[in-house]
Amino acid sequence: MTANVYKRKISLRIKRKRRIRAKISGCATCPRVSIFKSNRTVYAQVINDVNSTTLCASDGKVLSLKANKEGAKALAKDLAAKLKDKGIEQVVFDRNGYVYHGVVASFADALRENGIKL
Repeated sequence: MTANVYKRKISLRIKRKRRIRAKISGCATCPRVSIFKSNRTVYAQVINDVNSTTLCASDGKVLSLKANKEGAKALAKDLAAKLKDKGIEQVVFDRNGYVYHGVVASFADALRENGIKL
């Protein structure tokens, strides 16, 4: 693939991201969980948009996880434990412009399995 194809893919994801972010926002009682995936790892953070602060985050690189479904499930389990320590039971899920499929879907399902309401 050429560089123009990659630029187009990224620009389309950014367009989807802006559409999604126009509709959702996180607060102190119901923060936003944003996921980012690269070719190697998956990252997630919990954000309070009212104060523009990150409440907690999980890094797949630190946990030595790959960017596959199993890695996303392990990352969600780690993030759910951190959320429960902070007393947060419900969040808004931000798929960050990615299609709700594969890694993103397994991350969301694993959050639900670990007791976090989306």
